[in-house]
Amino acid sequence: MNIILSNSSGVPIFEQIEKAIKEAIFSNELKEEDMLPSVRSLANELKISFLTVKRAYDELEQQGFIKTIQGKGSFVAPKNLELIKEEKLKEIQDYIEKIYNVSKIANISEDEIKELFRIIFEEEI
Repeated sequence: MNIILSNSSGVPIFEQIEKAIKEAIFSNELKEEDMLPSVRSLANELKISFLTVKRAYDELEQQGFIKTIQGKGSFVAPKNLELIKEEKLKEIQDYIEKIYNVSKIANISEDEIKELFRIIFEEEI
């Protein structure tokens, strides 16, 4: 797993770590029961405070993406398909809101947007 951090993105570092781990889980780069790097080793690798990594791991555990076993480490939790679906629906909703805002500025109709979606979905078949 390769995590690349950006100091200029405006997104807190712990959230960047959290997002990178979620993406690795969604893409199956990290699979159920895979062990994550220890908090200290990931912090050393990324050259950041271990408290930042700990915060990311705590958030991921609270959301059900990882589980931590005292004395053993942190592992990818069994996939909760409903949790993954909800996360992806939220991501799609954010994109649709951006599409809506751009379409209003550019005076693009709802029908034109629907046509674009129809074309995109037809190309996938």
